[in-house]
Amino acid sequence: MTIIPIQQVPQNDVRQFFKEHWGSTEMVISSGIYDCSKLEGFVYVDENNMILGLVTYIMREEECEIISLDSIVEGRGIGSLLVQAVEEIAFEQGCTIITLITTNDNLHALKFYQKRGYHLVEIIQNAVEQARAYKPEIPLIGNDGIPIRDEIRLEKQSGL
Repeated sequence: MTIIPIQQVPQNDVRQFFKEHWGSTEMVISSGIYDCSKLEGFVYVDENNMILGLVTYIMREEECEIISLDSIVEGRGIGSLLVQAVEEIAFEQGCTIITLITTNDNLHALKFYQKRGYHLVEIIQNAVEQARAYKPEIPLIGNDGIPIRDEIRLEKQSGL
């Protein structure tokens, strides 16, 4: 099992992964609308080249934003390794901050990122309602029956 750049995985496999796990390749968040299958990223593959995890990101001057993170198998450190890969390349390329956005219902992500040094820095109220205007298939109810309404921005600064 290994982590490889997303460009080394067939584009059809990447698109299929997003369609299976997100419903489409498109991510609509307050920072923009992204086709995740066309972003920079890393993929965690097993010995049969099956995708077990995938992270995408974009860099803007001194900021790197993680756009998506998925791990098919929980508790094996796949998500942690993928985030570390992004952090390493971002800081190597001069980024001083890594940001990401998640939704208010995603308690698992909030726990995951805070344990890895990320801080909650902003709540964007009703951001998901605005995203639904563009992508109506975003569900109204999320994890644990929590209504999906707000986005939460987290960040980690270099050296932390």
